[in-house]
Amino acid sequence: MSKAPKPAPIVAELGRPETPAETAERKAASSKAYRSSQTVRGLVAALLATLAIVAVIIFAVPRGEPASEKTVDLPAIAADVESTMQSPVIVPELGDFWRVNAAALESGAPVVWDITLAPDAQDERGFIRVAQAFDADAGWAPQRLGGSAPTDTTTIDGIEWDVFTPGSTTADQNISYALGTQAGDDYVLLYGSRSADSTADLAASLVPQIRELSEAP
Repeated sequence: MSKAPKPAPIVAELGRPETPAETAERKAASSKAYRSSQTVRGLVAALLATLAIVAVIIFAVPRGEPASEKTVDLPAIAADVESTMQSPVIVPELGDFWRVNAAALESGAPVVWDITLAPDAQDERGFIRVAQAFDADAGWAPQRLGGSAPTDTTTIDGIEWDVFTPGSTTADQNISYALGTQAGDDYVLLYGSRSADSTADLAASLVPQIRELSEAP
């Protein structure tokens, strides 16, 4: 004797057994939700794997020390300039205060030996350029100072210097003060953004060399 078919279970939400169509719809929805969850899990896993690879690259690639500031060999460059010009050049003594940012012979009329100095200490600001114009006089200085003429003179260790206060007349707004003097056939100009006292101190250190240039045959 065959058993009677087992009645379909009553679904609580419906209060009756599911119809075949409802059963198929429920299974399709469940399958879709499962596939969606698998996709999200896959994306998360892929993202974590990518982050892991990036971390490995970041920490595994060697990072060298920061490049040190380029050192300018002022005496060597000055020696080359003297050889080229067949004339002595000004070479500032740096001591513990100054460092050389640049030094070069600039072509033009006149030719100029140009040195850019800046304080070595991190808490000091500003710069001074030392420019020696060959076979030139005070009339050359305004070329570097936006047309500014001397406003005064001052004597430093027995050498008379022209005083310039360019202000906003120069193309470089950082140039606020300058001193210049004749040194034999050449004109030496100190200009930049340092104070008058700082510029005068540098000028005083150059006086022995300026005297040598003035007394050279």
